[in-house]
Amino acid sequence: MRAHTVIGGDGLELHVEETGNPAGKPILFIHGLSGSGLVWKRQLDSVLGRDFRLVAMDIRGHGMSAKPRDAYGEPRLWADDVRAVIETLELDAPVLSGWSYGGIIISDYVGCYGEDAIAGTNWVGAISRLGEPLVAPGFLHDAFLALVPGFFSENVAESTAALQELIRLCAHQELSPDEWFLFVGVTHSVPPYVREALLSRNLDNDAVIAGMRTPMLVSCGEDDGIVKPAMRDRLMELRPDAKLSLYPGVGHAPFWESPERFNRELMEFRESV
Repeated sequence: MRAHTVIGGDGLELHVEETGNPAGKPILFIHGLSGSGLVWKRQLDSVLGRDFRLVAMDIRGHGMSAKPRDAYGEPRLWADDVRAVIETLELDAPVLSGWSYGGIIISDYVGCYGEDAIAGTNWVGAISRLGEPLVAPGFLHDAFLALVPGFFSENVAESTAALQELIRLCAHQELSPDEWFLFVGVTHSVPPYVREALLSRNLDNDAVIAGMRTPMLVSCGEDDGIVKPAMRDRLMELRPDAKLSLYPGVGHAPFWESPERFNRELMEFRESV
């Protein structure tokens, strides 16, 4: 594993880790809200590394990346972060694999810079809208929405309770103690003001997605406790040529709960583009 510091949008320092085959086709993993690159452990430590160059970024405000108070609202900042990782590490036409909020970041990037520098996208339990366009059509489960005030709270007890329930919603299967404390550490490393800034954005990326032309793989757990099936249905309406992969008995994180299948399908997708 090799660590990099990449200078992203507005000069913000991003922590990025790389492993796998340096000469292989690249995959850039983009985690979700209150996560870090560590959530991709079952990909970075897998057979994917034999053939592919694997890169996981800590998005701004998360993990070991910088956490300023006011640097999350503009799509261009997020787009510049992804572009900086691609250009600094000289990734040749990577596939962007985005989990949950990672779909918003993919949309930010494509909306600003198009698809010339990427080979395709993998939407993993991913969302493409925020604010009223997201909530009104019923794209998120009520159990998740009820936790949002706790995500923003500066009260340790309230924040901890909300984040631990978020972890429970992420996995349909019960996590082992080791898995539980890994996710607890990851989620608690993100300040409340960062979560509030991310969820306060108001975005409708339907036009961006409908205009995309590179191959798309949509990977969703059938028992996702956070994102409703309506979200994946919207993605498929916008991109009817996309490949949809549904995971029965799996929640919001198919890459964690069903890593062998997820890695196999991502391998096949990456080989094909």
